[in-house]
Amino acid sequence: MTAASRGYPDLHDHLETLKKKNLLVTVDEQIDKDAELHPLVRWQFVGGLPESERKAFLFTNVVDGKGRKYEMPVVVGAIAANREIYSVGMGASVEDIQAKWDHAIAHPIDPRVVNDAPCHEVIVEGKDLEGEGHGLDMLTIPISTPGFDSSPTLTATNVITRDPDTLIQNMGTYRAALKAPDRLVVRMATRVGGAGGFQHYLKHQKRGDKTMPCAIVLGCPPSVAFMGPQKLPIDMDEFKVAGGLVGAPINVVRARTVDLLVPAEAEVVIEGLIDTEYLEPEAPFGESHGHVALEEYNMPMRITAITHRRNAIIPSYISQVAPSESSVIKRVAYEPLFLTHLRDTLSIKGVKKVSLHEPLTGLLRVTMITIEKGMPRTEIWRALHGAAFFKGDMSKICIAMNEDIDPDNADAILWAMAYRMDPVKDVETVKHRGQGHGPKRESDDDEDSTLLMDATMKGDFPPLALPTKPYMERAKDIWDRLGLPKLRPQPPWYGYSLGDWLPEWDQAAERAATGRYLENGRISAQYRKKGIKPETKFRPDNPEG
Repeated sequence: MTAASRGYPDLHDHLETLKKKNLLVTVDEQIDKDAELHPLVRWQFVGGLPESERKAFLFTNVVDGKGRKYEMPVVVGAIAANREIYSVGMGASVEDIQAKWDHAIAHPIDPRVVNDAPCHEVIVEGKDLEGEGHGLDMLTIPISTPGFDSSPTLTATNVITRDPDTLIQNMGTYRAALKAPDRLVVRMATRVGGAGGFQHYLKHQKRGDKTMPCAIVLGCPPSVAFMGPQKLPIDMDEFKVAGGLVGAPINVVRARTVDLLVPAEAEVVIEGLIDTEYLEPEAPFGESHGHVALEEYNMPMRITAITHRRNAIIPSYISQVAPSESSVIKRVAYEPLFLTHLRDTLSIKGVKKVSLHEPLTGLLRVTMITIEKGMPRTEIWRALHGAAFFKGDMSKICIAMNEDIDPDNADAILWAMAYRMDPVKDVETVKHRGQGHGPKRESDDDEDSTLLMDATMKGDFPPLALPTKPYMERAKDIWDRLGLPKLRPQPPWYGYSLGDWLPEWDQAAERAATGRYLENGRISAQYRKKGIKPETKFRPDNPEG
């Protein structure tokens, strides 16, 4: 079945589109999944490349640390190595993604249950799940953080569980560490509020159930893959929202050994039963908050079946220190949510943009709010408080700034803090904040606090001291003509007015730049004075002061 006939692309269709758009690198050279694969892709995040140059990587010749060859290729970065790749999967421009999410949530489409599915082309059950090279051990699962991680770990997952009371399924992205060919350990978030799968786990425990049915899906169609990381209400069926995204029902099929519906076009489905009595040590593992998660007890899962396509491709997310694929997925989804909350829910109309700081802090700790100049002080502080407590595990530090500050430029942010903020008047700390996701255990009861900063301009400033845009563009043309190294302009790369500037000064600057500075000297001579101190201010619009 083609993408056109089913109404949405699967992973293979998506990779073909990325290839056509020059967003996919295919590596046919032999690569060690345990020591080389993730570090190779990591270089595009730490090697100084701009986001626009990051790509998805498809590895077709993969071995493990012992030299054993694997049949299934691995793809990393195929969902969100950068925002353009994410937008390809969404079938919408980055600017239109939030509107598409809103429409999908408001107009869900029920999935279509089918009997025959590509994910059931190959079925592995019973004794075939046992022994080295079989079961989970036949899957090409990379080690994400060589040097720290203790096992190959499933990262690009859609983990499906079902509420035993309401029978509504939930889909979340949780990591799962391989322990044996027929056993892995799943880490579902246990923070306050919890992940959907963990809430189901608690309900099964309360009912006295010894196990919880679970299906871990690898390589969903992009519209379904986006469901796992997206923060939807726990009682909302993600298959219906995925249908809303593509405007067509998602094909689903009943799993072989557990009573759950899984995506028919999935690459691999791992079925099994999660133990609700015993826990097993899991990790260390390099986490998305940028620190290594140390060993903790998590949920063992006994594998009852593995099904897959004949030409299956294993996806893997690159996470750990941001920027990463997982941080791009979250950033594209979360920033519009914050903006909608402040501008629409709280009706703070002067908020222009919300940006979540990505490098190292991984979106969780630092939130920048872009405010239009001249917004009342009370509204600025309402925006700061609104952003700080919109999500309990985010926005520990919130900074308000004006539109001329690039929130992705740390130097520009520090510049605004240094020249536009009075720490006594413009900084506030708030007690009673939870620790949130981070290097401290989420079960730690220690409280944290919140830092709010108003780094907006409180009045007019002189211009930024760089040549104005026309002169910088003119010089860039010369630079390029001379064949000098490729430029990567980072704002601010030209000077602009910050309010305290007069037309008379524009005219004087134009005369100076066209070789007529002597005219300016004749004009200034007319305003000579005596009896005043050097550096007394002079304004040509009010020469008498």
